[in-house]
Amino acid sequence: MMLQAFQFLATFCAALFAGAALYINLVEHPARLGLDTRAAAMQWAPSYKRATWMQAPLALLSFLCGTGVWFMGAGAAWFVAAVLIGVVVPFTFIVIMPTNHKLLAPGRDLGSAETRTLLENWGRFHAVRTVLSLLATVLYMWLLMRT
Repeated sequence: MMLQAFQFLATFCAALFAGAALYINLVEHPARLGLDTRAAAMQWAPSYKRATWMQAPLALLSFLCGTGVWFMGAGAAWFVAAVLIGVVVPFTFIVIMPTNHKLLAPGRDLGSAETRTLLENWGRFHAVRTVLSLLATVLYMWLLMRT
């Protein structure tokens, strides 16, 4: 019963993360970039802060549950899926966080060309998180259907 609960949670959390990430890349961020740079940066900041509190726990819980399933003997593919979703956390800290800090820096000229470039780069970086989470979700779902 514990194994099935962990399998479900790993898959569910990865799917929620992937759905939110996909929405951000396909809908929210392109709409944001349709605004003038100042408005886009002003909209990005609260969106980023709110999304952090949703996405980080989902990625971590999916990783922990997927790893737990692997430890319970369900097979190495569960660990591979867990790593795919888990790697979004260090990727965020190493690759995306420097851009976040620049965008949130006090005194930043929100209407500048540099701010526009940072927002565009942020979207590309976030797409990596989207792809990783989608791959994890597909693998988790495939593994669930096999059991």
